[in-house]
Amino acid sequence: MILVAAIVLAATLYWSAARIVAEVKAARDEAFRARALTILHVFGSAMSEAARDPRALLVWYPLAKAARALDPDVFASLDRAAQRPFPFTLEQVQAAHAQWTADWLAFERLHDAEYKLKAATIEQELESNPALPGGSPMLRARLDAVEREKLDSYQRRYQQYVEVAKALQALT
Repeated sequence: MILVAAIVLAATLYWSAARIVAEVKAARDEAFRARALTILHVFGSAMSEAARDPRALLVWYPLAKAARALDPDVFASLDRAAQRPFPFTLEQVQAAHAQWTADWLAFERLHDAEYKLKAATIEQELESNPALPGGSPMLRARLDAVEREKLDSYQRRYQQYVEVAKALQALT
């Protein structure tokens, strides 16, 4: 009788331990899935933002790298699910750099055309006033102001372009 009781007690303990182990594993799996979904949610919007504006990578890429170091198992799982490094690939960083450069070139063309038009308008006013040789001092001042404005806005944008381009290049 004692032997039967011992066997029943051992079986009960084994069954209880197996249930506890199963519950702990289920809780771990659920926590893992919750972390993965949180990371997907956070970096999903980052991926969208980076696709619209290459500068967003300068914020999100280092955060992704830090998050990857903190939870490598979740990121390995996300990498497998995405079949590529999650959330950003080296190709995406390179494409962002190329897009930033293309945006700069488009700005240059637009900026040049905009200020040529402004200057041409003032020059036409200068030429249409034959009473004042060399033109009106006010029109000359406006033309000089347009040239300064053109140079200032170009230099500001160029500085931004160089800083962002170097930072994007450093990510690769």
